Amino acid sequence: MLLSWATFLSALAPCIIFLVLVEQTSYLRKKGGAPGPVLVPPFIGNAISLVREPTSFWDTQSSNSSRSGFSANYIMGRFMLYIRDANLSHLVFSNVRPDAFLLVGHPFGKKLFGEHNLIYMSGQEHKDLRRQIAPNFTPRALSTYTSLQQIIILKHLKKWESLSSNSQNKPISLRILVRDMNLETSQTVFVGPYLSEEARERFKLDYNLFNVGLMKLPIDLPGFAFHNARLAVDRLAETLSECAIKSKTKMDCNHEPSCLIDFWMQEMLKEIYAAKSAGEPVPPHTSDAEIGGHLFDFLFAAQDASTSSLLWAVALLDSHPEVLLKVREEVSSFWSPGSDTLINTEQLREMKYTQAVAREVLRYRAPATLVPHIAVKDFALTESYTIPRGTMVFPSVLDSSFQGFTDPYRFDPDRFSEGRQEDQLFKKNFLTFGAGAHQCVGQRYALNHLVLFIALFSALLDFKRPRADGCDDIVYNPTISPKDGCVVSLSRRCTRYPNLSLE
Repeated sequence: MLLSWATFLSALAPCIIFLVLVEQTSYLRKKGGAPGPVLVPPFIGNAISLVREPTSFWDTQSSNSSRSGFSANYIMGRFMLYIRDANLSHLVFSNVRPDAFLLVGHPFGKKLFGEHNLIYMSGQEHKDLRRQIAPNFTPRALSTYTSLQQIIILKHLKKWESLSSNSQNKPISLRILVRDMNLETSQTVFVGPYLSEEARERFKLDYNLFNVGLMKLPIDLPGFAFHNARLAVDRLAETLSECAIKSKTKMDCNHEPSCLIDFWMQEMLKEIYAAKSAGEPVPPHTSDAEIGGHLFDFLFAAQDASTSSLLWAVALLDSHPEVLLKVREEVSSFWSPGSDTLINTEQLREMKYTQAVAREVLRYRAPATLVPHIAVKDFALTESYTIPRGTMVFPSVLDSSFQGFTDPYRFDPDRFSEGRQEDQLFKKNFLTFGAGAHQCVGQRYALNHLVLFIALFSALLDFKRPRADGCDDIVYNPTISPKDGCVVSLSRRCTRYPNLSLE
């Protein structure tokens, strides 16, 4: 028996050595003149360092690409290219099509999100779906959402202040608290009346499983976090499809829309009836299962990125008291907690400085720092380098934000003022919401949420962060957040909290 095992291992060793040599040769051929490691760990590449120390891993890629604008590496059997230069990133964003790049959203996204996710669509099918989604973000719809957002934000601010008061003067971490607030906001805005309390709790547990799996190795076997995340996505999409069924029934009875799915189903019913009247088949995108999948796309896009932005907003307002003072002065000129009224859309638009602060937060700490794509075919990135087919390509939104702008490493909301208009002058470098055909369709909603949070948080609460070395270092969760989880002490600033309602 020992002899047979020895014989087997002696025969296996040359095969392994051969495979390693083939792999390293393939990597070096694809790497060409691109900066990056000369040799990579066999088979898994640098996946372990990516999972264990993502901040260090991506900082290294950025550093390696400082001269050429891009750098190479190898992860889980796949060659990857990191793109730092904003102009080169635009080449990727503007060429999402079947013969150039496929947007994947996550290195192993297809396993998590499914083949028919909005992220993976292109061409006319993608254009049609974006057109059908557009009614979800009209001024009327956004006005409905801002009312819901404010009520939920206020509910959670009061809860946080109470937690801080009862913590015996110990600061509290906002990261999980903000995530929970955003999850309730997304649930309420997207499918509000159609989720029971029990369903909301299950939803929260499944979304947490999904979040954990995003940061783990893609081992799709029972007991592994990635496998649990994939199953959680299936359950979440199924729950959301059930909400779509309920909304269709309600909108078919001519009720007023009260959440995003209602606005969507209202328009979709018109399409369904028009098709039936013309004797044509019902459009395929009207199926409840497909709608549930797209609603999950919205949830994923809104949830973690918004959590990141809100945490950085608190951290940056604390470290820039002069900015906080100007925000408070502006908000008080339009709205008072004692008015017991919601901030309306006109007031929101007129808060120019607070809007500028929100945009600067998004520029300075772009929440989704990277947007993964796959090269469907060889693509000439520069005159001297062609991206090989099958490469995982990572355009860096964060790096682009520090190119072009005046004194880019300074947090300066005035750069977005009417006098300077750096958002227009350096528009190509502001890639927080993406670019090209897949630019975020809900960006106005996301910006409104950030502005409302900044306005209410600043007006209603006093806050202080116990600053320590490294507290503002970037960590990936999977979007970026301050290393300390944004630890703060909170106290009520206003005489009393406003009584807000939809009445």
